Amino acid sequence: MDRDDRDDPFDNIFDEIERMMSGMTGGTRDQTGFATETHVDVFDEGDVIRLVADLPGVDKDAIELKCDGEVLTISAASDRREYDERIRLPARVDEHSAKASFNNGVLQVTLDRIEDSAAIDVE
Repeated sequence: MDRDDRDDPFDNIFDEIERMMSGMTGGTRDQTGFATETHVDVFDEGDVIRLVADLPGVDKDAIELKCDGEVLTISAASDRREYDERIRLPARVDEHSAKASFNNGVLQVTLDRIEDSAAIDVE
């Protein structure tokens, strides 16, 4: 017996489950089936801003980091996908203070926070 999909009572439920799963995995999926957004957490720890990014399948040598004091750019590539994320930092940082480590697909970057503005003495 052939099934008539037009009257499938579960069709809307499966669409909703797929939408929810897409939201939990970081957004839409690309042609390879992987999420198109990189999971990045940003922590403001007072004097230090710390970022933790998941980059599964990437080799350490394939990661390129750039920072202009306000935005950190993470570029990397694996056999399955490319990562190119620009993260606006919650505060200005000294880009020359950056320290990065990469272990088991997890990138961690720390940057020293700098004052948002300098006081000017009036003479």
